[in-house]
Amino acid sequence: MVHFAACDYSGHGERIFMKRVIQFAACLVLTAGSAWAAQQYPVAGMVLSVDQPHKTFVVSCQSIPGYMDAMVMTFAVRDTGGLAGVAPGMTVDFTLAVEKQSNYAEHIHIRQYESVEQDPLTARRLKLLNQLSHPTTASALDVGKTVPDFVLTDQNRHPVALSQFSGKVVAINFIYTSCALPNFCFRNTNTFGALQKRFKDKMGRELVLLTVTFDPQRDGPEALAKYAKTWKADPAMWHFLTGSVPDIQHVSNLFGVDYFPDEGLMNHSLHTAIIDPQGKLVANIEGNQFTAEQLGDLVQTVLNQRSGPESRRQARLNPVEGRSLSAAR
Repeated sequence: MVHFAACDYSGHGERIFMKRVIQFAACLVLTAGSAWAAQQYPVAGMVLSVDQPHKTFVVSCQSIPGYMDAMVMTFAVRDTGGLAGVAPGMTVDFTLAVEKQSNYAEHIHIRQYESVEQDPLTARRLKLLNQLSHPTTASALDVGKTVPDFVLTDQNRHPVALSQFSGKVVAINFIYTSCALPNFCFRNTNTFGALQKRFKDKMGRELVLLTVTFDPQRDGPEALAKYAKTWKADPAMWHFLTGSVPDIQHVSNLFGVDYFPDEGLMNHSLHTAIIDPQGKLVANIEGNQFTAEQLGDLVQTVLNQRSGPESRRQARLNPVEGRSLSAAR
C-alpha cells in the first residue's frame, strides 16, 4: 500500500499533491513498461512453416514454463535475416521477447542433430569415409525439389510407386526390422503409428505412410508384414516397402539415409521425409529429436496447404487441428 503525507489540499498544497500523484503514476507506467520489456522466455520446437515476406514462422513448441503449454504458435521476427536458413522440419531454439503490446522471436538457432549413440555416430563417420573413397556418391535431394518416382514392393507383395500418390501428402521413414535400439527404428515406426491414429479420417484419402527397409536381404514382404502387424498398419494406407539392393540404395540416397552392415546389425542414420501433394520435398528431418505430436503438426500444416486460398488463410489463423493455439499467460 502506498501512503501520502498529509498536506493542505487547497491552493498550492493541492497543486503539490497532484504533482506528486502524476509523478507517481508516471513512475508506475515506466516500471510496468520495464517489467514487460524484461520478460524473455527460452523456446524450443519444430518449425512448421516460414513466411519471409510477413516476417513470421509457425512452430510446434514445447511447453514454456510460466508462459504457455506445448502448442502451435505463430511468431514474428523484427528482421527477416533472423529467419535465414530456417525451414519446415527443423528444430530451433530461440528467445521469445514479450512486451506490453507485442512479442517477437530473436536469437533463432537451428539445432543440428547430434547423437552419441553408436548407430548414427558410426554411420556418419562411415559416410565421410565412403565420400572420400567414392566422391561421386549421390547427394540427397534439396528441400523444395520434386522427388523422382520410384517403385518398391510392399508387405502384400504389391508394387508401389511414389507417383500413384500424386495429390496426397506422403510421409516416408526408414527402418530395418532387426534394429535392437528402441530409440531408433522402433521409435520412428511408433511415431508413424501415432500419425495413423491421429489422421485416421484422412489416411489413404489425403495422407499415405511409407516405411522403407534398408535391409532388403532380410526384410522381405513376409518379415515386413509381421512387423507391420505390431502397429496394426492398414496395408492400403501404410506401406512397408522392400526391393532389390540397388533400388533400396537409390531411394535411400534420395533422402540422405546412410547404413552399413555390422556383424548382423546395421549402423544407420535416421531420416523422416514429408512430400507435398505436388510431389515436392517439404522436409527431410534427420534424427529423432522431435515428438510424434510435432511430426503430426507438420503433416497437418502440409495437409492444410492442399486446399484453396480461403482454406490456406484459415490454416494460417488456426494452423493445426486438435492443438491448443491460445497462450496461457
